[in-house]
Amino acid sequence: METGNQPPTATANCRQLNFYLYEEDENAALAKEKSSSLHAANAELLRENEKFACERKAVESSFMKRPLSAEKTFAYFGVMLGALPLAAICTRFLIDRQFFRLEDVWFLGVVFIVSLISATVGYFSGKSVGRAVSDLEKASWSKMILVSPFIGAAWGIAAGGAGGIIIFFVGAFFGAIVGGAVGAVALPVFTVFHRLLKRGDQIDAKHFLPLAFGTTLTILAFVVGL
Repeated sequence: METGNQPPTATANCRQLNFYLYEEDENAALAKEKSSSLHAANAELLRENEKFACERKAVESSFMKRPLSAEKTFAYFGVMLGALPLAAICTRFLIDRQFFRLEDVWFLGVVFIVSLISATVGYFSGKSVGRAVSDLEKASWSKMILVSPFIGAAWGIAAGGAGGIIIFFVGAFFGAIVGGAVGAVALPVFTVFHRLLKRGDQIDAKHFLPLAFGTTLTILAFVVGL
């Protein structure tokens, strides 16, 4: 008789175990479903935010009177960085001399040619710099700030060294040092404000001009004042 009562008990335990397993599976399925719904809602929210940001930037870009692409922006900035440093240093040199002789006209001619070459190289290389900075601005702020000085230094060395070639090795060496130092400081400062002021990949000329002149002249004032 006792042997006959054991199978029903074992069957009841098995049914209870199956119930618990079924309940756990159902809870796991519900949790997975809720997690999937949460991820889907977050993804949709991110898409809506990105869409809103793109639409807002598109509207703001449409109000620009003279939009400048990243290539044009940094090409024009390269003209300033190529032409102004040597002109500022030579101006300081003439001021320190306190007099100017007619025989020194050739000196101004050399300065003009050097500045013209540096500005030309700064303009055309600035297009490549603009594309590189445009990609860099999509990265984190810390990465942008850390990498941009090296790009600026290379840019300044190329422009300054090219202009100084006509004064042979000494001029090229001096021009590369000055250009590299100015570029390493000017580009990070300019890039930070460019990232804040741009809409899409464009910046309005009314923002570019004071930013470019302000950055360049402030750095040159510090250099000439040394």
